[in-house]
Amino acid sequence: MWRASLLLAVLVLLSPQLASGQGAVGFQPREENEVDFPDHPGRAETFGFCSACHGFRIVAAQGMTREQWDSSLTWMSDRHSMPPIDAADREVMLDYLAKAFPPRTPAGGRPGWRNPFAPQ
Repeated sequence: MWRASLLLAVLVLLSPQLASGQGAVGFQPREENEVDFPDHPGRAETFGFCSACHGFRIVAAQGMTREQWDSSLTWMSDRHSMPPIDAADREVMLDYLAKAFPPRTPAGGRPGWRNPFAPQ
């Protein structure tokens, strides 16, 4: 019984700190910044264009061929009303994406998890 009373007393004393967030520990979101991603030509343009609609980490988590990146951009325009990208900018972005986020092969060379949303 005394343990329950002690636990209750500790919780009552800590509750103002926890309620205000002062004692909270855990996930702390932070802004994405283009310098957090691979430094290749086209990084700024690609980061700016992609992060206008979604976090860039979702881009960095993918690994696709140039053709798959191209298909993905087309899919986003067709299905999600992404504004079309003029040909020169599209080439810059595709060069960056293909170089910075190519398909990944796990250790041992065997295919691993595949993104079910990535064009095949």
